[in-house]
Amino acid sequence: MGSPMKWKLADAKNRFSELFTQALTEGPQHIQRRGQAVVVVAEEEYLRLAGERPGFKDYLMDGPELDDLDLERDRSPMRSVSL
Repeated sequence: MGSPMKWKLADAKNRFSELFTQALTEGPQHIQRRGQAVVVVAEEEYLRLAGERPGFKDYLMDGPELDDLDLERDRSPMRSVSL
C-alpha cells in the first residue's frame, strides 16, 4: 500500500463508489474539507490497526489482584475545624 489518495470532499461525494472501491483495493483514502480531514479505510485494515480490545468486564476481570489491598476505614477522630 502506498500513500493515501487525496480527495476533495465534493469529489468524494460525487465519486463515492470509486472511493469505496479504492479503499478496498488500493488502501486508505484521504478526504479533506477546509483544512479538516478524514481517512477511509477498509474494515479489514481498520481491525488490523485497531487490534482486538477486551470488553470492559474482561478488562476488570483481568486486572491486578486486590486481595492485599487494605480497605479498612481510618477510625481516628477527625480534626477540629472552625467555620
